[in-house]
Amino acid sequence: MTESVDRPASGGGDEDRSDVLEDAPEAALVHVLARAHLATAHQMPSVIAEAARRLGADGARIYVADLQQARLVALPQPDLAAEDEALDIDTSLAGLAYRTQQIQQARDGTVAYIPMIDGVERVGVLRVSASHLATGVLRACAALADLLALLVVTKSLHSELLITRERTQPMSVQSELLWAFLPPRTIGTTSVTSSAVLEPAYEVGGDAFDHSLDHGTLHLTLLDAMGHDLASGGASAIGLATCRATRRSHGTLPDIATAIDRTLGQWIPGRLMTGIIADLDTDTGRLTWINCGHPPPLLVREGRVLPHVLERTPQLPLGLGFHTERPPAPHHERLQPGDRILIYSDGVTEARSPGGDLFGEKRLADAVIRSATEGDTSPEALRRLIQNLLAHQRNRLRDDATLMLAEWHPTPG
Repeated sequence: MTESVDRPASGGGDEDRSDVLEDAPEAALVHVLARAHLATAHQMPSVIAEAARRLGADGARIYVADLQQARLVALPQPDLAAEDEALDIDTSLAGLAYRTQQIQQARDGTVAYIPMIDGVERVGVLRVSASHLATGVLRACAALADLLALLVVTKSLHSELLITRERTQPMSVQSELLWAFLPPRTIGTTSVTSSAVLEPAYEVGGDAFDHSLDHGTLHLTLLDAMGHDLASGGASAIGLATCRATRRSHGTLPDIATAIDRTLGQWIPGRLMTGIIADLDTDTGRLTWINCGHPPPLLVREGRVLPHVLERTPQLPLGLGFHTERPPAPHHERLQPGDRILIYSDGVTEARSPGGDLFGEKRLADAVIRSATEGDTSPEALRRLIQNLLAHQRNRLRDDATLMLAEWHPTPG
């Protein structure tokens, strides 16, 4: 038996643990920060376990999500046995905390799983245990989990342990190249959330995505390079780098498309690429985008897909040199609060089951609608959708499949 616990706000503890918690939270978190500067990823579990004991728990264990968000994998901890090394995200109590982004506590009150969230990006969960986990202890441990999420993300940039712990199989060279260029899966503010998934995670060829936030603007890019080899991965990496360099030099969407077109022609001639390049004004909901030979985005409003609303005559693919002379014209649409924009590569709708059945746009739309009606967050909706796609092809994708879901949810007033 389990129960969900709302993520506690910062503040004082329960009266029955006031002697433990009066100064413990600040002291414990300061201690973690002081030790974390020079601690390796291998040392972090012991640092966090010690901090949890200072906060009134008996112990703690760190679980990070694997690359495909199917399992939560424990970081090695010398004083613990190898049990519960990996927990299934769809069936475990820890997975429920990850999926819902809410603390999940066993009925007997001795164990709780606290989601580790960096901004809006789900990192993993922190397991804490005690003979009785009072509300004050959970509140303090939630703050510890928030700090831990930041540390894990920071150390993942250079820690082999954290990188390899998130993997269940070897990665191809082109996949290693692309993942090094990709941003976090999920970013967001109080006004907007953008999430993306990419499969086959360990053998991706030419798909790539990018999203970033500037003051009042969410930028979205999804690229699909021809082929499924190292040159395809290189083309997508070049496309992302060109997009970022142009954007950060204050270039417009047509400038970005022109720059990618020119750069591909210069360095990888003959390599074609389709793509969606878009900006969303997070204050007004004005969506501006360019479609270069790509499937049109889908607009999801009030639990249903509005067909053809974002469908325009697409421009030619990138890499032909056509856009160097004639920059593509952008399209515009005004969103309503709560709208979701789904951008996908053709590897999603063209995925075939072993019997030859296409996944198709209707099945894609149905999956998006089902997630919306069930109240899934954008990252959870995409996680479930990509799992449905993998199941449809028996986990053997013949082409890259990438999904981006951006939701505009402006703060009232």
